[in-house]
Amino acid sequence: MEDRYKKGMEILKITNKDAINGLFDELEDIAPDLGRFIVEFPYSEIYTREGLDLKTRELATVAALTALGTAKGQLTNHINAALNVGNTPEEIVEVIMQMSAYAGFPAAINGIFAAKEVFKKKDLLPLKDNEND
Repeated sequence: MEDRYKKGMEILKITNKDAINGLFDELEDIAPDLGRFIVEFPYSEIYTREGLDLKTRELATVAALTALGTAKGQLTNHINAALNVGNTPEEIVEVIMQMSAYAGFPAAINGIFAAKEVFKKKDLLPLKDNEND
């Protein structure tokens, strides 16, 4: 168990350490084991699998959370993590926009607003023009 936790925390240090610390703080008085489960399963067992790099995994996670449409806190954390592992704001916007075809425009709009919130905090706005000439 300890090895899984350490392995997961190493990934979180790369992707978004601040988010997990905040989550641990929020869970401490009600479900402290849930934070440990998050570290030990998705970050230790899924994020470390061969076949995809962290950049691709975070972009896929942004797409999935956008499509869910019900996880704004997690979406903003993973947009931040996607930036931390080398995705550009433009790549993040494109994957969110693609979700409009699969999850609907409301989910995509909510995803774009979450991205805008993260980009604004990181002083990444305005983005370059994405239109094809």
